[in-house]
Amino acid sequence: MKGDALDPKALIREAYNIKDISAAECRSIFLDWALTIPSQEDMRDILRQLLDKYESFSQTHPMTETLKLGLQTAEPPRRRGGWRRRAAERRL
Repeated sequence: MKGDALDPKALIREAYNIKDISAAECRSIFLDWALTIPSQEDMRDILRQLLDKYESFSQTHPMTETLKLGLQTAEPPRRRGGWRRRAAERRL
């Protein structure tokens, strides 16, 4: 494993090491990172831990802002489709 339990591929850590990284690049890295986190994990808790770990490194870094935004908008996973949804739509 390259990273740790919070950042298995070390994507977040590497983002902080990239000089002059843009906010758009941080959002792209964040999306790649989020796809590596199992759905049963509490994303908000992981984001809080990442902020605790990296926010002191740089409060103005674009990845810090991206993590804060992710914390504001993180939702628990939920079912979005499947046969039950289609069956309910047919009854309408």
